[in-house]
Amino acid sequence: MRSLVSVSAAALILAAVLATAPRLAGGKGECGATPPEQEALKLAPCIAAGKDLDSKPSDRCCAAVKEIGERSPECLCAVLLSNIVRRVGVKPEVAITIPKRCDLADRPVGYKCGNYTMPSLQLKD
Repeated sequence: MRSLVSVSAAALILAAVLATAPRLAGGKGECGATPPEQEALKLAPCIAAGKDLDSKPSDRCCAAVKEIGERSPECLCAVLLSNIVRRVGVKPEVAITIPKRCDLADRPVGYKCGNYTMPSLQLKD
């Protein structure tokens, strides 16, 4: 009897999750249905460039930034400022400069990314 109740409860939870899935799939976040943290995985080649202002972004990094940015500049900002990016040691104030360092024409301007303005950098002489 106890296992029948457990199976019924699990089935009910699964049904509830499946019922909400279509609404989640059509998500309206900065990156559509994909969370910024998941999109951030595409920027793995950018880790060094996101930690050090003097590190030249690789071609793979620039291609990933361009792909996300062309699809949605808001998504690119959300990715560059996401918690997962910070957890790997990337500095948001450095990461936000990657599109410019990749010489991308359509990019967040200056230190503004969406509604967020990064503090100015203390650049080395």
